[in-house]
Amino acid sequence: MVKGVDPEILCKKIKEIFPDIGECAIDVKVYWDDQIKRYTVLLEKGERTAKIYLEDEEIQDCLEGRRCVSLALQIGQFK
Repeated sequence: MVKGVDPEILCKKIKEIFPDIGECAIDVKVYWDDQIKRYTVLLEKGERTAKIYLEDEEIQDCLEGRRCVSLALQIGQFK
């Protein structure tokens, strides 16, 4: 399990990989969820919200600048 990653760094990497998030006025927050022991990406736009729970492989992909497929799909659906 990946823990100890700075959520701000992870959030910044996600925004770098998916620059269209900002163009679509989607707010992105990343935090560690103690209940499920996973990093969570919270997407918000107006009244709509979506939570995406990241797997270890996705975290590594994001930190290394690679697009993670499941996160891309979730963001695409949210847009």
